Amino acid sequence: MLDWLYTAIAWVMKQWHALFSTFLPPASGLAWALSIVFLVVTIRVLLFRLFVKQVKSQRAMQEIQPEIQKLRKQYGSDKQGFSQAMMALNKERGVNPLAGCLPILPQIPIFLSLFHVLRRIAPDKEGLYSWDDELTDQAARADLFGAPISSSFNMTGRKEELILALPGVDYTNIRIVAFVLIVIMCFTTFFTQKQIMKRSGPVEGQAAMVQKLLLYGMPLSLFVSGFFFPIGVLLYWFTNNLWTLGQQFYILKKLPPPGSPAALAKAAADKPQIDPKTLAPKPGAKPVRPKPGTRPASAAPASPVDGDGGAADVPPAGATPATGNGHVEGGSANGRPAGGGGARPRTGSSGSRSSAGPANRGKRKRR
Repeated sequence: MLDWLYTAIAWVMKQWHALFSTFLPPASGLAWALSIVFLVVTIRVLLFRLFVKQVKSQRAMQEIQPEIQKLRKQYGSDKQGFSQAMMALNKERGVNPLAGCLPILPQIPIFLSLFHVLRRIAPDKEGLYSWDDELTDQAARADLFGAPISSSFNMTGRKEELILALPGVDYTNIRIVAFVLIVIMCFTTFFTQKQIMKRSGPVEGQAAMVQKLLLYGMPLSLFVSGFFFPIGVLLYWFTNNLWTLGQQFYILKKLPPPGSPAALAKAAADKPQIDPKTLAPKPGAKPVRPKPGTRPASAAPASPVDGDGGAADVPPAGATPATGNGHVEGGSANGRPAGGGGARPRTGSSGSRSSAGPANRGKRKRR
């Protein structure tokens, strides 16, 4: 049923092996080890977008935690109402709780496929999964520090006899290389899980218990099952952990958890800096410091003194000077000069005014 997936994994390894065979011996363990390493690189590059989506989903979940706590208090023991409110909140904020599993799910069948392919190959066996007989025999005989990549710490049956019959191969080398890779795999898995916990931020309750179980349970389970993994699978898992550690470091730097010191420092660094020199006055210019509570006037008020030094008539507020026939002397009712006439009469000049008022209205005291 999964032959198509086994064939795809074998085909990717075949292409990388063909590339490295241009400058390395085709039957060397280094060429096949690099093929497995770059199989990891190929898969993780294809899954990088899913990984970024996972991180963004985790950040969004962290941001809505205060609102989730409010919903818990609001609905109390009403689990159905709380779940419906949570679904509405996730839809409103565009949060997908399943996005956190996206990068992990595709890696499970790929890991099982590689395990199946390396378990099937053995010296002098027929070609399988797009490999011809010669390529299959090369992969079965290729060794890493004296241990064939198809061998494992514990072997049984016909495969054990065929691998141990190879020249220069014995159980001592196989088990030393396998045990070292198992220990490295477990340690890198532990540190990878620590990085994931650091990336996801502090959690409480059941989520904290799950994180702690993964932190210690995964390395322990891998230590037990690693004795049955082929050398190539151990190399795959170790390389995958190294990639994850580097990827976690990059994400923690680019997208730190909200509220963490790294996030606060990044926000401060992204804030635009104002150069004090741009606020300083130009050389030779007097700095202007407005008094507190004052604003500069938008337009200068009209002066009550006319151009001849006399005081200009200023009608009282709300009063419209007019003559009996509705015209102001020296001008029309709409304020335009009548007949293209000149300036309006001033106090003390010839001519009469239509409106009476105090004699000294509008005059300034002269000194």
